[in-house]
Amino acid sequence: MKFCSTCGARVSLKIPEGEDRQRHVCDACNTIHYQNPKIITGVIVTHGEQVLLCRRAIEPRYGLWTYPAGFMENAETSAQAAAREAQEEAQVELTNQRLFSLVDVPHANHVHVIYCAELANEVYGAGVESLEVRLFNEADIPWSELAFQSVHRNLELFLADRQQGQQQVHHIQFA
Repeated sequence: MKFCSTCGARVSLKIPEGEDRQRHVCDACNTIHYQNPKIITGVIVTHGEQVLLCRRAIEPRYGLWTYPAGFMENAETSAQAAAREAQEEAQVELTNQRLFSLVDVPHANHVHVIYCAELANEVYGAGVESLEVRLFNEADIPWSELAFQSVHRNLELFLADRQQGQQQVHHIQFA
C-alpha cells in the first residue's frame, strides 16, 4: 500500500500507539489501514458414498481438483458463501449443510471455513471456474492431483470420520 484511501497522501509502515505490529499509517491524516486475513469458504459435497470434486479452470492450481470453495463476500454468512461457491463452481443445490472444519493458513493470510453437505438432487455440472465436475468413489479420488494441502487434509478427515460414523468439527493449522 502506498497511498491513503481516505485522503490520498502517502502511507508509511509504523507501529501505531497501543498496537504491537506494523500497519500502513497515513502520513497526513494518520488513518490506520488494517490488513486482515481473507476468509475462504468451501464445502465437501457428497452423494451417497461419493464425493463431488471440481477441476479448477482458474489459477492458482489450474487443472487440479478441489471441492467447491472461494472467498467469502461481504453481507453473507460463511454457510451462505459455501453454498454460493458450490452453486457457482458445480451448479449444485445443497442439503444437510453443517460445519466441518476451521483451517488456519497464516502463511497465506487465510482462514478457511469448510462445511460438508449432500446434493439436494442429482444435478451438477461445471461452472465458469471449473473445467469439469465429477462424483468420485473414495478409492478413485485423485489424491496426487488435489489442488491444495488443505483440501487433501480435509478430505482425509472427512473420510475417516465417515468410516468411524462420527460427525465432529476439526481445527487444522498449517505453518
